[in-house]
Amino acid sequence: MKIEIWSDIMCPFCYIGKRQLETALAEFPNNDFEIEWKSFQLDPTIEPQSGKDVYTFLAERKGISVEQSREMHKGVVERAKSVGLDYNFDKAVISNSLTSHRIIHLAKKNNLGDEMEEIFFKAYFTEGRDLNDASTLIELGEKAGLNANEVKEVIENETLYLSDVKGDIKEAQEIGVQGVPFFVFDRKYAVSGAQPVEAFVQTIKEGLK
Repeated sequence: MKIEIWSDIMCPFCYIGKRQLETALAEFPNNDFEIEWKSFQLDPTIEPQSGKDVYTFLAERKGISVEQSREMHKGVVERAKSVGLDYNFDKAVISNSLTSHRIIHLAKKNNLGDEMEEIFFKAYFTEGRDLNDASTLIELGEKAGLNANEVKEVIENETLYLSDVKGDIKEAQEIGVQGVPFFVFDRKYAVSGAQPVEAFVQTIKEGLK
């Protein structure tokens, strides 16, 4: 079974959804699954926000108070904790995910897409790494198993894998993706959002019939 996942590194529910899916897949040890990560940007206009924390950034974007923003993030932290993830929004560095997506496409070419996604998610949500920083991206790419020079080339040449990212986003629009995470199973079934494990299990069972 092939599972395509539209996702954005900056999306907290995408990391949660990844864990939910992985838990569901563990219930099918005798089946083979091919996972393909697809690019999606929740906000392609984001620019690095020097000195601005995520609480203030979201408050300004949504027209709410910083306290309301903190409460929203607190709920996400609890949701993440329920699937074994440790989110640390106090350390999060606001980033535009485009370069990360291009590096993920490099990783996909090397059959390391899932590894790269996991490392980027953890770096952003747990470790507070700056995904705007070239040296950080190179380090994380190497951690996933990529060649440092190839990662550096992707960072410096902004056209590399750009068409792949745009192609994924265009495809998402064509099939009606409104938000992420969005999971497509063998182009027959879809799960939208970080749904409970049971929702993934039932969808996989249907797809395997």
